[in-house]
Amino acid sequence: MRATQVCRYRDDVTEGKRGESSLREFKKNAAREALSRAAVRLVVERGLENVRVEDIAAEVGVSPRTFNNYFSSKEEAVCSVSVDRRSQLLDALRARPEDEPVIEAVTGALLGLCAAGAPDVAYLARVRAATQNPGVWGEYLKAHVAVEEAMTVEIARRSGTDPETDLFPRLLAGAVSSAMRVAIGHWSEQVWPGSFSSLVAHVLDQLLAGMPEPAKTEEPGAAPQPAATR
Repeated sequence: MRATQVCRYRDDVTEGKRGESSLREFKKNAAREALSRAAVRLVVERGLENVRVEDIAAEVGVSPRTFNNYFSSKEEAVCSVSVDRRSQLLDALRARPEDEPVIEAVTGALLGLCAAGAPDVAYLARVRAATQNPGVWGEYLKAHVAVEEAMTVEIARRSGTDPETDLFPRLLAGAVSSAMRVAIGHWSEQVWPGSFSSLVAHVLDQLLAGMPEPAKTEEPGAAPQPAATR
């Protein structure tokens, strides 16, 4: 076999492996979403206390063991759609160019994620009903805090600030998370005349109008300067 043929063969094998990996990832995500949707529907219909992991797994045609490969509890399964959306935002932010200003990176990541499609209004209503249960709400808050903390760390890294002493990373992470929540809530009311991504852009414009780029923290542990004096 000639060298060019060997290279072409290796490229084909590599591409094949990438395709297989993408297919596996697609199937895993589809199974996770199916389990989550089944959990939401059953909890809304029966109440959390009347739903077992076995019931959720049976709805999707998998074993409880398969369910446990994706979720540690039925509460986590109910919350996963909202939590996954925020995790996807974090992944999108990490994929942005390193030299991009941090606010542009965060807003670009969020707008790019929203451009992929609008939330289903009927499903949002079911998720909202399911999370009214105190046990589910507690799980949601716990997962939400964990993702927001990771977002804070990434924003601090990109902005060259110290999340322990500078308010900016945590403030921006919380603000963007709130923007998502407000936009989704407003979208569910079905009163916005445009697309979902245009709604998110509108919310971000209002939110970030007075938020300047931060000055980098000069020394670890140093107190940040007020924005007006920078």
